[in-house]
Amino acid sequence: MTLRLLRAPAVRALLCQCAAFPLTLLAVYLLARAGAQPSYLAAAILQGVFAAALTWRWRLAWWWVAICLLFPPALYGTGKLALPPWLFLAVFLFMLALYWSTFRTQVPYYPSGKAAWAAVAAQLPQGSGVSVIDIGSGLGGLVMELARRRPDAQVTGIELAPLPWLASHLRARLSGSRARFIRGDYESLDFGRYDAIFAYLSPAAMTALWRKARREMRAGSILMSYEFAIPEAPPNASLFLHDTGRTLYIWHF
Repeated sequence: MTLRLLRAPAVRALLCQCAAFPLTLLAVYLLARAGAQPSYLAAAILQGVFAAALTWRWRLAWWWVAICLLFPPALYGTGKLALPPWLFLAVFLFMLALYWSTFRTQVPYYPSGKAAWAAVAAQLPQGSGVSVIDIGSGLGGLVMELARRRPDAQVTGIELAPLPWLASHLRARLSGSRARFIRGDYESLDFGRYDAIFAYLSPAAMTALWRKARREMRAGSILMSYEFAIPEAPPNASLFLHDTGRTLYIWHF
């Protein structure tokens, strides 16, 4: 469990910030000894530079380098705004409910859009009783649209983050949709129960998704991934959506 946690990019970025702090203190001390008077802003910039350098050295993605570089100056600037403490708590709780375990899954919230919904609906197997699931269903737009288009199908969405799950669940209840939403991690699912699985995750999650799908999906089922391909497995088909500039990848089992 500890090793898995340490592999999370967010945890590594935090460790880089912690490791950069003594370097910042040393740099400020040396500047002071040299007669300079570094400000708090200068110290924040130094902290960001050291943290970004460590993040780059650890070979994290470029956006983590940028985040580590900008975070300390942004934190300093936010402190200058003299905002009430409760506001920080409220924003933190909101972001926690929205993104929840993104630090572990590396899958942020990605809305797919109506063009993708139509493309997925066209790929669903025909016949009554088809079982479909959207893993990482977000606010539930795709699941509700598929339930509307295919009243003969059993359409489910699974979402780990509490706030998107609650929003999708309430949307379905209030609109009378047949769509079903469950809160949980798709890793706990048995993919063999479904005829079609749709995923809009992130590049970091695709290898693990493919291993699970190859191990559990039954013959005749299909896996669809929007935008992100699986490096180890070329798709059986792909559809480029001109409306979005993204591709729907399809694997047949």
